[in-house]
Amino acid sequence: MENSRVEEWNKPQPNYQDNKKIAAGLLAILLGPLGIHKFLLGYTQEGIIWLVISLFTCGSVTAILGLIEGVIYLTKSDQEFYQTYQVNKKAWF
Repeated sequence: MENSRVEEWNKPQPNYQDNKKIAAGLLAILLGPLGIHKFLLGYTQEGIIWLVISLFTCGSVTAILGLIEGVIYLTKSDQEFYQTYQVNKKAWF
């Protein structure tokens, strides 16, 4: 039993080299109305919806939503961000 505990403790951590947390967070905050952060994460359909909403609201709604989404991205841990937005593909908040 103790060997299995040692093996779990000694297991290598997953490699999050493909983690796009910082880039997506900064793009959402700085360029929120353009929806570039959605395209970066591979959410093409959601990015197009974001752009259409931005056109109809002159970017005011999507600027606020981009700021909120960017802060959410940046406050998550690397592992949580990777699992939520890149593995499980949660597109909205």
